Amino acid sequence: MSMQKAPGPVAVEEPNRRTEIVRAAGRLFHAKGYSATTIRDIAGAVAMRSGSPFYHFKTKHDMLRAVVLEGMGAINAAVALAANSGKSPRATFEAMLRAHLGQLLGAEGRDFAATLLHESRHLDHEAQAEVVALKDDFEAMWQKALRDLKRAGLIADDSHLARLFLLGALNWTVQWYRPDGSKSIAQIARQLANFVIGKPRRP
Repeated sequence: MSMQKAPGPVAVEEPNRRTEIVRAAGRLFHAKGYSATTIRDIAGAVAMRSGSPFYHFKTKHDMLRAVVLEGMGAINAAVALAANSGKSPRATFEAMLRAHLGQLLGAEGRDFAATLLHESRHLDHEAQAEVVALKDDFEAMWQKALRDLKRAGLIADDSHLARLFLLGALNWTVQWYRPDGSKSIAQIARQLANFVIGKPRRP
């Protein structure tokens, strides 16, 4: 009677913790800056050995690319959902403001947004081109929203410069917004809509 050999220990592949690494990298790039953040810092933030992040990313630059592109993709998706809601031009515009600010200032997106705005200069040319493509799509949504507002007689200027002013104001909120402040994200979006368009007229 033949004896079967007892099976040896099975090598278990490390679970995919890519999302954790990307989020931790975003937090650290936001807090310390890309240049001052080390792989050891990122590994420590997710309780991994210092070499373990390389199971998911070849370099620290690849982590930065993931933080920026995934963060920008999330912003684009949220704003696109609002832009395609089928609501009136005013309601659509305010929904887009809420979506953009929610991604920039909310707990999930704050680190991604700050890294995109302040650390994306460290990306190589190929990654920069990817950012530009996403940015072009994003800006096209806002340009259409302004065009629709003008056609509805709600604003006088739907120019390229008007869009730059608007997006500059939105992106600057990361510098002064505080989660424990007196205004919620929805209230800020409403106030900004009123500033751009004016308060709705009562019937």
